[in-house]
Amino acid sequence: MPRPRVFVTRAIPQAALDLIASEADMEVWPQAEPPEPALLRAKAAAVDGLLTNIMDRVDAQLLTAAPGLKVISQMAVGLDNVDVEEATRRRVPVGYTPGVVSEATADQAFALMLSAARRVGETERWVRRGGWKIAFHPLYWLGAEVHHATLGIVGMGKIGMEMAKRGRGFDMQVVYHSRSPKPEAEALYDARRVDLHTLLRESDYVSLHMPLTPETQGLIGREELAMMKPTAILVNAARGPVVDSQALYDALKDGGIGGAALDVTTPEPISPNDPLLSLDNLVVTPHLGSSTVATRSGMAVLAARNLMAGIKRQRLPQCANPQVYRGSSL
Repeated sequence: MPRPRVFVTRAIPQAALDLIASEADMEVWPQAEPPEPALLRAKAAAVDGLLTNIMDRVDAQLLTAAPGLKVISQMAVGLDNVDVEEATRRRVPVGYTPGVVSEATADQAFALMLSAARRVGETERWVRRGGWKIAFHPLYWLGAEVHHATLGIVGMGKIGMEMAKRGRGFDMQVVYHSRSPKPEAEALYDARRVDLHTLLRESDYVSLHMPLTPETQGLIGREELAMMKPTAILVNAARGPVVDSQALYDALKDGGIGGAALDVTTPEPISPNDPLLSLDNLVVTPHLGSSTVATRSGMAVLAARNLMAGIKRQRLPQCANPQVYRGSSL
């Protein structure tokens, strides 16, 4: 019996590759840049399973070109690059990697928040430029307090929960905005559920942790930024398009808010000439939320398990569209 065939769209940790290779014939895209859409469609048409990441567009055109595809396994939590609705219509299960990334992503978001509050990026650049000429001055480089401040979390999923935990460790007051109440957050972290406008007005730090959907795209625009305190700091570890980049630039430049810290941008990668990068009150990192050895390995292994389960027509350990199993014995 021939072995199943899979295409992995980027090099991933070896433990996951070994798991796949033990049961399938595998091709791994060797380049750092993603395969072009036409090439990805051609590869998908020739395999049983596809292991993707957020830079790969998995749309109706690809699914039409690959009628034999049994599973799409994404090595990420976010699925805004995958047409999950179309995959569901075609009864193709879509795997993803929730839970594995929550702690590392919250670590990154909290690190960004601290960096913006204490002006780490600005002062590090200043030291490297040779600006540190006086050992100490009482009025130099004053930052903002984090402990006992108010942390507003938009999106109280698993990453939001981890962010709340870290905030309470700094004796922060936690408010949150979510589509539904989160009793666990309220019980564990004394978090208070409020509407978005109240959160924006009350918070010293606003941290974004929602998925990118048509409803959340541009959620934080001019009106929302104008509601924030002039000293407040915006943290985005969700997806770039949930924030209006031009509105953010204007708010930072004109003193509408105190600062921002971004792990995601629009587009990615952000252009070196983007006006945002001219601002000192901005910290930017290149989408590092899950970028630790342990977390990326865990994501890859879970993605591999999802992939292999789908190829075998078994239920995926983590399936984003479990409705594909309705009416089946899985």
